[in-house]
Amino acid sequence: MPPSVKSKSGFHCSECGCPAARWLGRCPECHAWGTVVEMGLTRAALRQVTAGPVSAPALPIRDIDVQAARARPTGVAELDRVLGGGLVPGAVVLLAGEPGVGKSTLLLEVAARYAVGGQPALIVTGEESAAQVRLRAERTGSLHDRLYLAAETDLSAILAHIDAVSPGLLVLDSIQTIAAATVDGSAGGVTQVRAVAAALIAVAKERGIATVLVGHVTKDGSIAGPRLLEHVVDVVLYFEGDKHSSLRMVRAVKNRFGPADEVGCFELGDAGITGLPDPSGLFLSQRTQPVPGTCVTVTIEGRRPLLAEVQALAARSELPSPRRAVSGLDSARASMILAVLDRRVGMSLAGFDVFTATVGGVRVVEPAADLALALAVASSERNRALPTDLVAIGEVGLAGEIRRVTGVQRRLAEAARLGFGQALVPTDCGRIESGLQVTVVADVATAIRTLLG
Repeated sequence: MPPSVKSKSGFHCSECGCPAARWLGRCPECHAWGTVVEMGLTRAALRQVTAGPVSAPALPIRDIDVQAARARPTGVAELDRVLGGGLVPGAVVLLAGEPGVGKSTLLLEVAARYAVGGQPALIVTGEESAAQVRLRAERTGSLHDRLYLAAETDLSAILAHIDAVSPGLLVLDSIQTIAAATVDGSAGGVTQVRAVAAALIAVAKERGIATVLVGHVTKDGSIAGPRLLEHVVDVVLYFEGDKHSSLRMVRAVKNRFGPADEVGCFELGDAGITGLPDPSGLFLSQRTQPVPGTCVTVTIEGRRPLLAEVQALAARSELPSPRRAVSGLDSARASMILAVLDRRVGMSLAGFDVFTATVGGVRVVEPAADLALALAVASSERNRALPTDLVAIGEVGLAGEIRRVTGVQRRLAEAARLGFGQALVPTDCGRIESGLQVTVVADVATAIRTLLG
């Protein structure tokens, strides 16, 4: 290197891209270990970069053809809702979820529906044998002549399959099992995942292949591998669900082609996975008689209002420290509601075991369910049932006040559609037009007096 050329060698994190002046064992930004690597660029090399050939000339924005970005429906309506209408040719989707939640089953059905539409679909599995996937396809009715299947873990072999099949849809299950022979490291490592993702994204963009990459998740629920993977793909979806429940949800956290706050609901069964256009029935108990300790609320998942039933059981306890158990709710908010009931309403629960839960395996963490939880606990403690046609919507503050939540009109419209007749809402919700008998309450004490006396 000539003496006049100074090196601009530096370091950056391969997970989040955070720059560093020297090598560090742990990234100061994302706190990942062993991800700070050296960059070997020189200032002279940066100065010598010149203009090169372009792939296509720049055009006025009005002259750009938008047909190439039109979404094509997958045939699975709930997934199309999350994607914003379907899969865009050349789009790369990252689908992550816990093991056994149903990712492979869902994508097998999507690939089969895509093949029925006329274009070939290719599934590359690196975790199962081709025979295992074939058996699942028989069970779920996902066999089709234009649906191709390969079991590979080498990137070059996958590219050869793409050349041979020329698919309109590529499903790779999963990216952590694929390795490139020309790249150091084992499959699933940071270097390998980055290289494999870059190669597949380049092929997808060049040939207009809609690509779905399945990703593993870590113990804390985040996607395994470099964070760069989430930045370079077009759509990031999380497939969620309790293993003890048949309910599954696909949630979008990034979407360049549609809303990034939408969810799709599915039911996983022996015959495969089916969409649930109206899943509220799963979250409501089917009782003919009113029971103390239950109250219905309306939550918003993405843009969709869903009715959910909150249940509470307050039972007298002889223990010096009564038990507090929570299922399907935020435990911190549940503890806060109990404290508000004790301090602001005068309801002493020190001698009670209090159990709170939701129905149907749904997880409700939205503050709009606070009022329903407070009413359910009060109903159980006083052993008086609430009206069965009542919904309660509102966030409870530490002073006992009921605060406004977003989308009250949509929530009430959904409750009216499902046959509910009464609603409790906060005071500052504005003009409300619905077929319900709406009661405005300012605080928890007023709400409990209104319903339970």
